[in-house]
Amino acid sequence: MLTLTDISLRRGRQLLIEHATLQVHAGQRVGVIGANGCGKSSLFAMLMDELEPDQGELGLDPALVLAHVAQESPDGSDPAVDYVIDGDRELRAVQAAIRDGEARAERPDLHLLYERLEAIDGFTAEARASRLLHGLGFAPEEFTQPVNAFSGGWRMRLNLARALMCRSDILLLDEPTNHLDLPAILWLERWLKRYAGILLVISHDRDFLDQVCTRIAHIENAQINLYTGNYSQFEALRAEQLAQQQAMYSRQQKEIKHIQSYVDRFRYKASKARQAQSRIKMLERMEKIAPAHVDSPFRFHFLEPDKQPQHLLGLLDARLGYGERVVLDNVNLQLRAGDRYGLLGVNGAGKSTLVKALATGSTLIVGERILAKDTKIGYFAQHQLELLRPAESPLDHLREIAPDDREQQHRNYLGRFGFSGERIFEPVEPFSGGEKARLVLALMIRQGPNLLLLDEPTNHLDLEMRQALSVALIEYSGALVVIAHDRHLLRSVCDELLIVHDGIVEPFDRNLDDYPAWLREQEEAAAQTTSAPEEPAARPVNRKQQRQEQARERQRLKPLQDRVRKVEQQLAANRARLAEFDRELADGAIYRDPRRKDELTTLLQNQAEAKATIETLEWEWLEASEKLEQASGVATVVE
Repeated sequence: MLTLTDISLRRGRQLLIEHATLQVHAGQRVGVIGANGCGKSSLFAMLMDELEPDQGELGLDPALVLAHVAQESPDGSDPAVDYVIDGDRELRAVQAAIRDGEARAERPDLHLLYERLEAIDGFTAEARASRLLHGLGFAPEEFTQPVNAFSGGWRMRLNLARALMCRSDILLLDEPTNHLDLPAILWLERWLKRYAGILLVISHDRDFLDQVCTRIAHIENAQINLYTGNYSQFEALRAEQLAQQQAMYSRQQKEIKHIQSYVDRFRYKASKARQAQSRIKMLERMEKIAPAHVDSPFRFHFLEPDKQPQHLLGLLDARLGYGERVVLDNVNLQLRAGDRYGLLGVNGAGKSTLVKALATGSTLIVGERILAKDTKIGYFAQHQLELLRPAESPLDHLREIAPDDREQQHRNYLGRFGFSGERIFEPVEPFSGGEKARLVLALMIRQGPNLLLLDEPTNHLDLEMRQALSVALIEYSGALVVIAHDRHLLRSVCDELLIVHDGIVEPFDRNLDDYPAWLREQEEAAAQTTSAPEEPAARPVNRKQQRQEQARERQRLKPLQDRVRKVEQQLAANRARLAEFDRELADGAIYRDPRRKDELTTLLQNQAEAKATIETLEWEWLEASEKLEQASGVATVVE
């Protein structure tokens, strides 16, 4: 158990946390959220004994093993798989003791060391490390490559794998999805759901928090408030709390009217029907979550483009790549007014290569890039953060984009992106990644593009800025192409999905929630292609022996079948509970009667717990069914 009792924590003169008290138990997965600079990373530093609390007591048993992801990029010539195994410190200590004992030839406790090695699964360490590397996107041939052969992003994946390799009691993860693509994020979600210890994770990815977390710790005004449920349940509870504050109420209503005006604007326009329907569904949800963000410091919208040509940009019979290295071939893509595409695909498949070809033509080897005369492109990519002029201020950058605007207009505009006071005059060199990303977005938006090409726009952005960006993109009237591992953003703003894989680009005719299943199908197809099972040799049929083998197989499969049935029963019971909670929450009277506030809060918490339990059980059912199917397949081959 982890306890904080009346904890206060400072960084320099700034009071980050004051009189905080909370308890976290094994098996609980806690999402730590709050505005940038509120103290999330400092809280982690305190847990890792790098900071002392200014007041209060931290209850943390020294015998508990704590794991975290190193923020420094690793180096060295050790093979990747060995670097990951190093994360299990006890394993390495036992292995060293065994080598020492065998070298001396006389060590009476050598058999105890081997027993300990077996107890901690030491003999399977390399296989476990390989599974972690595979799940995080490394190819088998890369497992033995030296650490210094990988780029910075892949080295951070090695740090994450190393932390997961540790058999820890407490796991601290600070923005673990930043260097991952969507397939690796989906794998990490499944892994973390099975983690038996205490998980504390800082993340700005709301879908990730929804899938992984059973609690939310919200740091605000130097306080830590612990909520039961995932991020969406937290958002609903917080919305209820803020809606009760009269000072916030009028602003909330203004926000809802603003959202509704967009719905009304396109609801009955035939030319916008396809885009409007998906926007309407999202905006209906936005009305529910708007109160949870009424105090957000970010509030902006895209300028209406001066011109809206019907045909904006196209690639015709294009081959894309770098020099002689072909990444994508036979690409034919036409972008028209109102198109809203999201790009899916693993890292390295060619998503960024495609966007670069659209943005500048820099990756076009063969074929034609057709750009309409009035097309005005807004291009956002991570490398553009490095193009900011370090010695100049946000105001200097904006003046170059909009020289005719008055200074007060510049101040107001930058304020919507969180730049205010003296900050707008300061050089951008020491700015954080999030601040630089916000500034690049602000400069791009100010130019009034009618086609947006966005390559991971949410990297470095916190939850509030991501929410503001989603709202602005929903209202945006131009066309857009988005690469993002933030599924909430993709769901919010995209009408169609394209999948980039195996050197081609094609429409993804399923929805985003089907993407994990598509990835599994691709893996299974690849496995079947590379290793087709051999036909068993024919042998004489012995009926008695066959019946005995069948009985043994039934006995072997019985625990797996029982497990599937048990999980199915648990699922049915929890779904029935959830249906009952949903039915009670559908009664509008419970929201209007202030005397039923505690009842409403309890119902929302119970609903959140039931949903989290169902999600966990669904994964358990899937895994149990796959094991049963695999075992049944083996039995069929044997027979």
